[in-house]
Amino acid sequence: MRNNKATIKAWAMFDWSNSAYNLVITSTIFPAYYTIITTTQQNGDKVTFFGRIFTNTALSNYALSVAYLIMALLLPVLSSIADFRGNKKVFMKAFTYIGSFACAGLFFFKLETLELGIICFTLAAMGYIGGVMFNNSYLPEIATIDQQDRVSAKGFAYGYVGSVLLQIICFVFVLKPELFGITDPSLPARLSFLLVGIWWISFSQIPFRKLPAGSPNYDKLSKVDVKSGFQELVKVWHQLKKMVILKRFLLGFFFYSMGVQTIMLVAAGFGEKVLKLGTSKLIVIILIIQLVAILGALIMSYFAKKYGNIQVIIAVLLVWIGVCAAAYYIQNEVQFYVIAAVVGLVMGGIQSISRSTYSKFLPENTPDTASFFSFYDVTEKIAIVIGLFSFAYIEEFTGSMRNSAISLAGFFIIGLLILLSLLFLKSESSASLPVE
Repeated sequence: MRNNKATIKAWAMFDWSNSAYNLVITSTIFPAYYTIITTTQQNGDKVTFFGRIFTNTALSNYALSVAYLIMALLLPVLSSIADFRGNKKVFMKAFTYIGSFACAGLFFFKLETLELGIICFTLAAMGYIGGVMFNNSYLPEIATIDQQDRVSAKGFAYGYVGSVLLQIICFVFVLKPELFGITDPSLPARLSFLLVGIWWISFSQIPFRKLPAGSPNYDKLSKVDVKSGFQELVKVWHQLKKMVILKRFLLGFFFYSMGVQTIMLVAAGFGEKVLKLGTSKLIVIILIIQLVAILGALIMSYFAKKYGNIQVIIAVLLVWIGVCAAAYYIQNEVQFYVIAAVVGLVMGGIQSISRSTYSKFLPENTPDTASFFSFYDVTEKIAIVIGLFSFAYIEEFTGSMRNSAISLAGFFIIGLLILLSLLFLKSESSASLPVE
């Protein structure tokens, strides 16, 4: 039954559980810890990974891009199997366990175990990506179209609150290790990674118990069924061709996601490497982003209902372009605080509105929502691969993360132009721009 409060709350708790990964591993403690331990007097910012030399931050960005690329290739197959078997919750659980155990494995990450750390870092990202995709596919099943903006925003809000609570706990370990008798300077960060794994797997049990299990199909799975994942993407693409506005929206989404997701993933590394902020200041900055993002997601949900989803996204993209330009010229931590607050305001909102805009145009009562959201997620993942790879390559080629930052503005500009064209596009069907 749609719009059930208990089910929606349980669904939102999945964001609560896994957003700790996003905050601690991709945004604050791990990037600072990684940059610090891999920057040495002897080698500077160069590290050796399986015999090959990389710039430290470029290596971590390459690792993330590999994780997203693998998942972009895997998700169509897995979503097809999930639709055939009627057991997407099983895959949701599997990715959650992979991600949470990989985070816990980062407890053993030191400079001398760089390869282990990068492998766990990559697996954690894959676990997060897969879990989120299958969780997203529940949205049309648990909420009616008129409630999907609100429910989507609620999920992001839960995620921000949950991740901030765990971040505060980790904050105490990092800033006051003497309170716990900790003398190893690397232990507070590594304990934080362990806590993320425990938090993630523990709170995920709530949605695992409450979300619909589906209708299991125990027929034998054939090679045709496995291959049908990509066939399903082709099928979805053919359906999207008839939805002119949604197809154009996805193209714009593809380009601006290159910028949005990359900024979210590299912000902490940028702050540590370019401005030498240190772990404690990075945590404060990211906390500001998370807290402001809660407000931003709710505000944009309100404005989307009042003015239309596409119009709100266009306005937000203008802000993102300004953020890229400001990052190129930034000189001190005060300026970084200001930029962080702006990023927080638009970060949660654009994710939430993008997800719900796509959801609103899905065929009602479709039984294979996992395949539709697989297409959405593959689009986003490929965008992230391109964004991260270009950011890492430009840094290695030019020797400056500032050049990488300003280059992201190009992706936002292309996305902006595409979405602006939506305002003048007349749909070939009876569909209209989502405004509710």
